[in-house]
Amino acid sequence: MAGRTGEKVGWVGGWLGGFIWILILCIIFLIQGKQTEGLIGLLLLLLGVLLVLVSAPWKHPATRYWKLMLPIYVVLIVSVLWALHSSGGAEKLGLGWWSLSWFLPLLIPFGTVGRRRWSDFAA
Repeated sequence: MAGRTGEKVGWVGGWLGGFIWILILCIIFLIQGKQTEGLIGLLLLLLGVLLVLVSAPWKHPATRYWKLMLPIYVVLIVSVLWALHSSGGAEKLGLGWWSLSWFLPLLIPFGTVGRRRWSDFAA
């Protein structure tokens, strides 16, 4: 399993790439003087990064991926709700209920790799 560096980089890099927008939004809020919103966002970002590192599949080789991804997804969804609330709400941004359809592609990993485990790919 030591030779699976690419998969490890993919897990950590992919998730961190998915959370980078929170850091950018936190910086914007802090510049705008919205310290509370910015600090809450930083806490969400830190929680997300911590979950990415703690729930890494190579640390839990017998656990299915969907169980490892679920807490990270929860933090990601809470972050979206935080961003909407901190920006004045969905109505102010011109978003409607149909805007939820943009989140459907985020569920693809649950269907493609959700039932697999890290140990499934061992040599």
